[in-house]
Amino acid sequence: MEPSPLTQQVRPEAFQQKVVQLYEDLFKNVDDADKSEGFWRELFLLRPDPSSLRRILVDLTADDLLDLQYRTHSLFSRAIDHIKASNAPSDEIALDTLTVFLGGVLTKKFTNPSSDVIAILAGLDEIDAVFADFVAALDNVIRNGRSLELRKKAVQTTLSVVAGAYQTGLLSYFTHRDLFPSLMKYIQECTVSSNAEEPFTLLGLLVNYNKFEFQNPYRLRLDDFVNEKIIQKIVNCVGEVCASSRDQYVATQDDAPESWGIGSTLTSIGLGVLVPGARAAPQVMSPEAAKAIFMKLPKHSAAILLATYDFTNANKLFCFNFATQVAQKPSREPPFSSFLSLTSYLLQHAHRHNRTAFYAYLNIIIIRILLEDQILCKRICEDGSKTIVRLCRQRQPYLPVVSGERVLATVILDLMIDCINHNLRRRLDVELYIICLGILQRLISHLSRSRTRLLYHWSELWRTLLSFIRFLTSYTDDLRKISGIYTLLDSLINLIALSLSSGDAFLPGPSDYDDLFYKLVETGDTLSTFRDAYELENRQGSSLPTLINVSSHYHELLQSSKEKARNKHMSPKQVSEVIKNGYETLSIKAKEGLDQWDRYREADFKPVLKKIARVAVTDVRNLDH
Repeated sequence: MEPSPLTQQVRPEAFQQKVVQLYEDLFKNVDDADKSEGFWRELFLLRPDPSSLRRILVDLTADDLLDLQYRTHSLFSRAIDHIKASNAPSDEIALDTLTVFLGGVLTKKFTNPSSDVIAILAGLDEIDAVFADFVAALDNVIRNGRSLELRKKAVQTTLSVVAGAYQTGLLSYFTHRDLFPSLMKYIQECTVSSNAEEPFTLLGLLVNYNKFEFQNPYRLRLDDFVNEKIIQKIVNCVGEVCASSRDQYVATQDDAPESWGIGSTLTSIGLGVLVPGARAAPQVMSPEAAKAIFMKLPKHSAAILLATYDFTNANKLFCFNFATQVAQKPSREPPFSSFLSLTSYLLQHAHRHNRTAFYAYLNIIIIRILLEDQILCKRICEDGSKTIVRLCRQRQPYLPVVSGERVLATVILDLMIDCINHNLRRRLDVELYIICLGILQRLISHLSRSRTRLLYHWSELWRTLLSFIRFLTSYTDDLRKISGIYTLLDSLINLIALSLSSGDAFLPGPSDYDDLFYKLVETGDTLSTFRDAYELENRQGSSLPTLINVSSHYHELLQSSKEKARNKHMSPKQVSEVIKNGYETLSIKAKEGLDQWDRYREADFKPVLKKIARVAVTDVRNLDH
């Protein structure tokens, strides 16, 4: 019997997709021959495999890609042709392929980033025509694509190239071709607000491109934008991202304050099993595991905060909607509440990583800008702004728990107290503290001028400010060398002096005002030591003499009362009585202009804003598209 000509092939351990074979043939099988028309037709008809393409590109070095430029030219130009042809599914596949390809190429470490990337994509002679054609094709799809899904893919491709090429000259093509109308049209036609995240994040990167070096056209667009429906959709999207980012902190360490009850008491002493209907306590993460996760938070989608800052700084209508918009559903929180909640978590974790600190910076600058709008500041301080905001309680010291709705101004006061308490270190972040104290000054200035009396735990604010003075006094040698420290000292002292001189106009009752004086008297000789340590005796613009005079006035009264009573010790009640009686002989000679402040100027924050933009660009590169 003759042997059969058919032989059984060895079955491979795993079948490889045809498209992956094409990727490997394109980038690994090096030869000088260009690929056939059939190869390209097949590549743009098969469903792409982003993870495999990404893995292949990761294995290639920058020099490998430069050697393959005859292949990469063809891939780039043919993908553009398929996008322009608008034939399904080739245009979608081309966009998906370019998103991964450009993300892989543009993140390589090149010797000459701009010229090397140009060489890989089209070559110096062709780059103007090819890349302008590419940007125009993306603009057309984002504006007029046949489906929202296709338009979303075009946004993702644009986001990939803008983030990847941020330090190259390629972004100038996006300033020559204005994508703003197309992005806004896409956001307007999105069915859910969450789909606005990527185009709005993209807008933030485009606005920040060289904005301190030339007049950025996207910034001018933000100034003039008045479509309130689109703004409201963007605001809702920002709120959703903030809530989601906050929830990741909560998932790592649940910090919800536990209300008192029989069940909680039994649980605290290990008898929780006796509580009727008790559920098993959630598994608590180890401190080391929690720390590792906290170092990676907030998630990369926090890059949307950069665009939020730019819109806030440029557009009054956006500011109004951001601060006043109500929740989309009863089960959700208002967008601004989510923003303040995330800010609370960022401020308590800012010490962990520069990235977290930069986003904390950005958020409190946004708060400062909002408070400088007198109409919004009035709204934030009124009872009509009451809402529930979840504040971070993941690190001690804790502020008192306030259940139910609160005036937004009291929430912001809590944020600033937490900022001061949780970022104390010898290498003090002076700029962060200056912004924080500036926000407190703007709030207290408005409250005193409008004679708005807020119900608030004011004693916590006075305790925090005076404890901060003690900290500054204890670490003089380390702190006095830091740039900007004397601006910080002036801001702190002037804020306390403002509170002393105008407290009767905004504090809800005499006891709150008495408490401020009581805590000032408690500092004893600390103020004099503080003055001598920083040599502030003859410093212009400081209100420290006012504080020392008030403290000395009451020390003399207390000493006199002790001598009359022939008692070395006085009870807190007796001290409070002396403070009340001492108002009659007290003269607070506060310097003029304590309630005056300069409006926010972006140029003053140029160095930190450039660093924040770089952080946002890195986060966008790491987003899952």
